[in-house]
Amino acid sequence: MILVDTNVILDVINRDEKWFDWSAQMIREQGDSELFINVVIYTELIPAFREADEVRGFLRKSPFLRKPLPFAAAAPAARAFKEYRSRGGVKTAPLPDFFIGAHAEADGLKILTRDTKRYRMYFPEVSLICP
Repeated sequence: MILVDTNVILDVINRDEKWFDWSAQMIREQGDSELFINVVIYTELIPAFREADEVRGFLRKSPFLRKPLPFAAAAPAARAFKEYRSRGGVKTAPLPDFFIGAHAEADGLKILTRDTKRYRMYFPEVSLICP
């Protein structure tokens, strides 16, 4: 079971010049694995469309299943945010990546991403599928 990070999906939607081929191939190569998004990823996708209804249409045609963000992710997200602040981070609220990483940690999911820095730093036990 794999949580697909927003950047991978946006690479495909926007046909990103640098990352489209890799992202599309990685999505295809997951074969029988279930590919999930959560409410944080869904929210980050909406601005890529003119209207919120369009993202629902895209997702109906996609391999991505919706997986609720569990309450069990709250503590790992808070732990990551606290560590981020102790390292000098200036944001005053947990970052979206903290909720995505915490969701993967809580549910034992892998993350398909090309943006590994925060996941490796704050969620080192989570398996990543990355370049």
